[in-house]
Amino acid sequence: MTIPRCTWFEQTKQLRDFHDQEWGDPIDDADVLFEYVVLYTFQVGIGLRIVLPKRETMRELLAGFDPARLARFTPYQVDELLDDPRIIRNRRKLEAVVQNARAWLQLLAAEGGGAGLLRFFYGFVGGQSLDNQRLDTEAPPLHTPAAEALSKELKRRGFALLGPATCYGLMQAAGLVNDHAVECPRHGACAQ
Repeated sequence: MTIPRCTWFEQTKQLRDFHDQEWGDPIDDADVLFEYVVLYTFQVGIGLRIVLPKRETMRELLAGFDPARLARFTPYQVDELLDDPRIIRNRRKLEAVVQNARAWLQLLAAEGGGAGLLRFFYGFVGGQSLDNQRLDTEAPPLHTPAAEALSKELKRRGFALLGPATCYGLMQAAGLVNDHAVECPRHGACAQ
């Protein structure tokens, strides 16, 4: 028997696995949240369907998604990555990931560590996950006022390629917003 899941995740095995195992789980680990920042930076304009199959290779090539190591990447290292067919070869996205790692470390320090950084992100949804009650036939919004505010603040703090739509996708993945359809078994699991 097939588990009913949110329709748009049916496209590929990687999307189904991401949906069934991660997407929408309220995040409590700043390292995982940074990984999502990297993945969502890469998905701009192409979608997760293209990014997720390259996730483990990206983890290998991008210093295990460690922001401290990524922040030290040089233009030469970015050039080397652009020659590697195993990664999404887009200079603007690779440079944004390095810039975002640097901005992440500054935000981490400003917020007093991982717990403070998580409070910062959750602050855009009132301190706790928002539980949207939508049917599978109702598409989630492309962005919300909360995503617009998060995007504006992240840009102010030096982040790149994190517009309102990308921030909303990040908020969905990180469980700041539960956008699983109410018919989906993951809706109830993520709401708890």
